[in-house]
Amino acid sequence: MEYKCFASCSFGLEGVTAQELKRMKFPDVKASDARVYFRTDGAGIAKANLWLRTADRVYIELAQFKAVTFDELFEGVKRVSLEDYIPKDAKFPVDADSVNSALKSVSDIQSICKKASVDRLMQKHSVTRLPETGNRYNIHIKILRDTVSVCLNTSGAGLNRRGYRQANVAAPIRETLAAGIVLLSGYKEGPFCDPMCGSGTIAIEAAMIAAGIAPGAKRDFDAMKWDGFEKSFGEERRSAIDAPLPEYEIYASDADKKALRAVSRNAEAAGVELKIYHADISEFSRSGCTVVTNPPYAQRLGQKEQVHRLYNAMGSALLDVRHKCIITADNDFERYFGRRADRKRKLYNGSIRCTLYQYFK
Repeated sequence: MEYKCFASCSFGLEGVTAQELKRMKFPDVKASDARVYFRTDGAGIAKANLWLRTADRVYIELAQFKAVTFDELFEGVKRVSLEDYIPKDAKFPVDADSVNSALKSVSDIQSICKKASVDRLMQKHSVTRLPETGNRYNIHIKILRDTVSVCLNTSGAGLNRRGYRQANVAAPIRETLAAGIVLLSGYKEGPFCDPMCGSGTIAIEAAMIAAGIAPGAKRDFDAMKWDGFEKSFGEERRSAIDAPLPEYEIYASDADKKALRAVSRNAEAAGVELKIYHADISEFSRSGCTVVTNPPYAQRLGQKEQVHRLYNAMGSALLDVRHKCIITADNDFERYFGRRADRKRKLYNGSIRCTLYQYFK
């Protein structure tokens, strides 16, 4: 059976997620607002969940319609053939989000869509109650500019939950964003370094890319337990785990020894080997590496003066590095770094609007 699917992602990463799907040979890949659409079968849904590095979740889109009133929303959801996907004993929580639409209250949207789903499923399964004791089928209602998408969340928890984050430090970067900026840097192989590595997310994601490790290989997904999907997920996971790992050279350094202990724990959990060392940014000497890093932001850590001194030190330390990418929320970064970027891209680290400054020569 073929499904109309989309991978949700952060604003600014649509193009990167689309490229991932194209490299995996999915047909009809089309990027739009924080979504990348594609068509596939159950095996493809398993592959997308296990291998996508920059997406947040993978959804099956069951229906799409316009709604500007709650009555229209209720009737629209009630028309969707939910019984073709959701068995009568399934748990089916309803989540929602709404952007630039007449229907704004997420809690009301969830409540109304849950009632419509219950009415439809009871009628079509010919039952008077739905016990919700079985496997989880998360219905997600996405409303964008009054267009309602009724979706099934095949992933469950967000795809950033790789399962390796055992220890954290202040201001961690999301795994999917870390993978996104590594891919945007163009890195595929060769020496790589994050000289302000924090808990090691960027370096770990780079190592997983270089080694060809499936980011979802060590976690579960909701659709793994759905009728007709179990075999596909099992086969795709076995294929991912059995793949040979090439050699790679990834360095992670930080001035904070506590951060390095976190890196070590997280790298071990991820199944990657990093060359971890203690050093201040001013001591950086690996000019032959691709450098990708997420330095402290003034709005989150320390005072502006301290962070700007750090950026100045970075500019001197990384002067001879030809290929470097730095993500920060500080609009004055280039001024203190001492050089204008060759390319800039707007991205979001959680709810924080950031800029990725890219230097290629």
